[in-house]
Amino acid sequence: MRLLISSLLFFLSLSTFAQSVTKLAELPKDLEEISGIEKLTNSSLIWGINDSGNEPIVYGFSEEGEIEQEVEIENAENVDWEDLATDFNGTLFIGDFGNNDNNRKNLSIYIVKNFLHQGEKAKAEKINFTFEDQKKFPAKKGNRNFGSEAFIYKDGYLYIFTKNRTKHSDGTVNLYKIPAQAGTYQAKKIDTYKTCDNNRHGCWITAASINKENTEILLLSEEKIWRIKDFKNDHFFNGNIESYTIEGNQTQKESICFKNENTAYLADEENGDEGRNLYEFTFSDK
Repeated sequence: MRLLISSLLFFLSLSTFAQSVTKLAELPKDLEEISGIEKLTNSSLIWGINDSGNEPIVYGFSEEGEIEQEVEIENAENVDWEDLATDFNGTLFIGDFGNNDNNRKNLSIYIVKNFLHQGEKAKAEKINFTFEDQKKFPAKKGNRNFGSEAFIYKDGYLYIFTKNRTKHSDGTVNLYKIPAQAGTYQAKKIDTYKTCDNNRHGCWITAASINKENTEILLLSEEKIWRIKDFKNDHFFNGNIESYTIEGNQTQKESICFKNENTAYLADEENGDEGRNLYEFTFSDK
């Protein structure tokens, strides 16, 4: 019943706007498959990762698109890195949970403590997890909602938003919760909501971010940003939600993080002659 009520409140609280992004820089070829970005306390750089099959490296780059630092995670493998999160207290989390085929049994999140102070080579602790309600690998085509490209850290837990690749997807995204410490867990499903009805690329959640004050969350798809505010504890979808359609730019956007109170950074992957750029998006109610 709570899941149904949460989905209803989502639609009742949804405000919709349309805005364009501002391109800041073209990113270097080292970041052609950029899949997650994050801003860290005590660093002026934007930190980013590439997705499946790339090196286990976290890149620090400027707003002008220049790579200034590279940190190799020595004891990690990039099976399919998809997003970054931080506790704003020195720890970086790397989500290795890309799972478009819904067949992985080795979903993981790397925990890199004191990230900025480990130098060019860093070591990580590891979370291994499965989704508590996935029973088949791969899941049936009518139930392929067990991969993710988006997560956040809040109050000692990691919150994972799924990417719904179910055949004839209705836009339903599931929210799961696991402890933010090394170990093996079953991720607990705590909520669900609909992003949209039938536009797969517009519905798929490809990145998430939370602000330092833990009061606002951003969710990203290739076509939209959802800004979630005024929630209590981890009842995120009972808060006020603003939906922003990104005008004039339907590229493969897979990265978002807060720049400041009212502005976000976005990045997209290279896809043919498009993408591999850093953007700025300033929120407005007009």
